[in-house]
Amino acid sequence: MGEVHLSETTGADAALDIGEMLHRLAVRLFPICRSLTGNGVRQTLNILREHIPLQIHDVPSGTQVLDWTVPKEWNIRDAFVEDEHGNRIIDFRSNNLHVVGYSVPVACWVSLSELQKHLYSLEDQPDAIPYITSYYQERWGFCIAHHERVRLREGQYRVFIDSDLKDGHLTYGECIVPGREDREVFLSTYICHPSMANNELSGPVILSFLAKWLLSQPRRYTYRIIFIPETIGAITYLSRHLFHLREKVVVGFNLSCLGDERAYSYVASRYGDTLADKIASNVLRWRAPDFKRYSFLERGSDERQYCSPGVDLPVVTLCRSKYGTYPEYHTSLDNLDLVTPAGLRGGYEMVRECISVIENNRTCRVTCYGEPQLGKRGLYPSLSGKTSSASVETMMNFLAYADGTNDLVDISNIIGKPVWEILPIAERLVKAGLLEEINEEKRKAIRSGGRTNNAKLP
Repeated sequence: MGEVHLSETTGADAALDIGEMLHRLAVRLFPICRSLTGNGVRQTLNILREHIPLQIHDVPSGTQVLDWTVPKEWNIRDAFVEDEHGNRIIDFRSNNLHVVGYSVPVACWVSLSELQKHLYSLEDQPDAIPYITSYYQERWGFCIAHHERVRLREGQYRVFIDSDLKDGHLTYGECIVPGREDREVFLSTYICHPSMANNELSGPVILSFLAKWLLSQPRRYTYRIIFIPETIGAITYLSRHLFHLREKVVVGFNLSCLGDERAYSYVASRYGDTLADKIASNVLRWRAPDFKRYSFLERGSDERQYCSPGVDLPVVTLCRSKYGTYPEYHTSLDNLDLVTPAGLRGGYEMVRECISVIENNRTCRVTCYGEPQLGKRGLYPSLSGKTSSASVETMMNFLAYADGTNDLVDISNIIGKPVWEILPIAERLVKAGLLEEINEEKRKAIRSGGRTNNAKLP
């Protein structure tokens, strides 16, 4: 019945060292200064292309994309603030979060009072450098730990930012992994943040290794995998592929903040009723019963674009700690100590399990009226009583709800057993001739009042 079995994805031996490999890639990507556009994005994509066959696309600045316009390209080479004695108090080369993203070039001397107008810090997190951007209004600025900001003394300060803001391109990566069917699973993550490990790098490194795994497996669905700058990248991609996506995508996941060791969560689609919602909640129910479901009213990543009116793709965002909910978010504290091999491994395995459920999910119905006789097919113990196998009870419960209206995830939810436990039962029943798979057209007909099976009455 299935192409990729869950039993291949849940054991410790299936990903013995995957966490270390993911973390090593994150370490390599961490120092790169990424933004919406620029050389940092291209450098990141070129490194990911060492792992998967990634197609890199450039969209010129000024291109109209839905209601937005592709911005100018920004690149930065150096930036610092020095006091009158040449002491460098802020240095982009020591941490690329020190410069406000998309800062225009500047070279001048300013007073402390003037400098303060261009400084950003967090009083409640005095040791953290905040992440600040100004994508759509030209300005310059620096970010600094608050405990360092309060130590600044009166005097003149030399300000220098060596950057370009000019017409160029928005760049994104795409990997299409063909399957037996042209219906698609859509997987998206973003590559536009500088040195933040969970909010930025956990998604791209996990998605790269998922793509590598998918390329090694037989596949039912085609997989459309994209690496984009957040918001404007999603809008740009939709502007190019919206009608195709609406026709072909059956389920989609946006990946974000998957690398810490805290709780799992997901952000629902706009109405919370898509196949992606159903699969995410089912897998997390068994993998992490303490997971948190956030409604679309608590959105903030690219699910905003994929689920917007008129787009309405079946997409949810999968996370461990959701963006915006953990104290290190959008600061220099979101580093490679927060993101661990164990955390990345857990995030990878959770998404992989969701994909395995997608691949194996089917709608089935029984092929006879009344309770089938399992004994004559070798499916029921020859002695009955209190010691009858619990697996028989699960099988009977499965059959009770295999009426052609429920898929495997529905039945899993109803009878309280994970999909990977009922999948082998379904396969045994198919081999015994008691179960048949039906397509979506038949399922809809049954839901609207058709017959529950096609067996003939005696």
